Parts: sequence; structure tokens; C-alpha cells
Amino acid sequence: LICPYILGSLWKKKVFNIDFWIGAILLMSIFHIVSGTGTFGRVFLVKDKKTRGFFALKAMKIPDVIRLKQEQHVHNEKEVLTEVNHPFLVRLFWTHHDDRFLYMLMEYVNGGELFSYLRSRGRFSNSTGMFYSAEIVCAIEYLHSKEIVYRDLKPENILLDNEGHIRLTDFGFAKKLSERTWTLCGTPEYLAPEVIQSKGHGRAVDWWALGILIFEMLAGYPPFFDDNPFGIYQKILAGKLEFPRHLDFYVKDLIKKFLVIDRARRLGNMKNGADDVKKHRWFKSVDWDSVPCRKLKPPIVPKVSHEGDTSNFDTYPEDEWKKDTPVPAKDLEIFKDF
Repeated sequence: LICPYILGSLWKKKVFNIDFWIGAILLMSIFHIVSGTGTFGRVFLVKDKKTRGFFALKAMKIPDVIRLKQEQHVHNEKEVLTEVNHPFLVRLFWTHHDDRFLYMLMEYVNGGELFSYLRSRGRFSNSTGMFYSAEIVCAIEYLHSKEIVYRDLKPENILLDNEGHIRLTDFGFAKKLSERTWTLCGTPEYLAPEVIQSKGHGRAVDWWALGILIFEMLAGYPPFFDDNPFGIYQKILAGKLEFPRHLDFYVKDLIKKFLVIDRARRLGNMKNGADDVKKHRWFKSVDWDSVPCRKLKPPIVPKVSHEGDTSNFDTYPEDEWKKDTPVPAKDLEIFKDF
């Protein structure tokens, strides 16, 4: 077993039970620790001994999931990922739990986070931002067609594959919706006004977040920021936008139409849904039939030497793992179907 580093932050979770894998379920072997530290889980790169294929193993510490009241989010994530199948969404292959941890085996996307490329470049060009936005529009359109709201769109949750196409990851806040939901969740800079105001929210929050993301990709910073979350929320509710001078006229118009306080008038959430977004003048040059077929040429092609390459993720020193006591049977009942 080789465990030299904790890398990056594919998913912001914590802790892993290595004894479980010594038992060789699925004949997987721990090859490298892939990603990151966070609230209650970690994601590891694992290698199948038989096929030699690489996968990302998300491991979540059951006591912390319960303590932080994340049980429903964990179940939502499994439900959503089990249902979806799209070229721009990360795939889930298998789930399991023992008496300490929950496990989710997913595809390993080795190009790194869009966040890292954005930070290294400062900001993206108009054409680069348009490429990523087009693929994200198709991903959101697909999720919404399944009555699923994503609720966590941000550069850290967008991975690039070895060709440079996107994969949305971390579906911990995703949820199958019939009408509205009231859970306050997400990243402060990306929260829609209706989430902050606890008015109940739906799929419109994803189009608001796309407006924030496009602004951040092209400006290098989000439109609403402050030293503390409450300051951010005040600016979001005030809705005052100040664009950098270099932004294209049409993209500024698109962002304004996404960042509309009234969700009934928000682009993407009106009668024609995603078609209204696709017909916007900023996307005039995009062949929408080619986008989900991955035929658009990616502006950034990650440097990847092999399938299990981890060089596109940041490294962190590995801390010590403590062997936790088994979870009581009554607590495990919560995850009996996981």
C-alpha cells in the first residue's frame, strides 16, 4: 500500500478506513491518496488489481456525517449519481458501508480542477469562458430535465478530463425536486437571493450560479465578495453589478440576465428553459449539437502522462489517521440502503 500524499480538493471531505480495503472488496488496492481534506470525508485514488483501471474512492466518516446532520445529503448524492448518465457529469460505480465509513467509488478525472487553472491564469479569455459555459449549460439542462437541482456550481467542483472537457463533481448538495426546497446550502459567493432569504428555491439557483461563475471566469473574481459571509449576502441582495471594462458587451448582458433577483424573470428559468440561454447572442458561435458530443475544441488540455497521473492536484502532507470505534447498530440503520 502506497500512501505518500493527500492531493488537491476534488471533494471537500475527510478520513479513510484502510483496513476495509485490505479485505480486498472489488480487489481494489490503494495506489495513491488523491484528494483532500474537509468536513467529514476524503477522496482517494485507487487501482483495480484485475483491470489495472483507476477510480476515485470517496470515503465519509459516519459519526461526522451524523454529527453534522448530513445524512440526507449523503443519500441525495447517491440517489442523484445513480440516476444520471451524461458526458459532463462524474460517474458513480458502486457504494458500500462498513461499521465506520460510507464509500462511493467514482470515475477518476485526472486533469485537475478548473479552479486551479483559473487561479494560475488570473482570468480566462472570452472564448475560453464560453467553452466551459457551453458545456456547463448542457450539464445543467440535463440535470434539470431529470428534476435535479445541483446547488453547488463553482470552479472547485468542475474537473477537467485528460482532453480538457468538464465533469461536474461533488453532488452532496444536489437534490431531486418536485417543487421547492428550503435547505440553506452552497458557497456564499454563489448563493442565489432566494436561498439567502429562505423563500424556498428550485432549479433557478443553478442559473444564478452560472452567472456568478461566468463573471468569475472572465473577471478573475466573483461579482459579490466581502471579508465575511454576511457582507456577501448583503451585496447579493442589493444586486449591484460592476463589470471590468474588458468584458464583452454580450457576456455582460448574459450575466445580467442570470443575476436577476426575480427568479421568474431569470434567464434559464422561464418558459423555454435552457433554450433561452442557448439562443443568447454571446453563444452565437456555439454549435449546440456538437457540445454534448464533446466535439468543441477544449482551450486547455491538461498535461497528463497516464491514467492514474495525480500531478494536476495540489499536494498536502498526510496527517495521521485514527482508528475510530465502530458505529452503534442504531446509527448504521440510517445507512442500511447505502
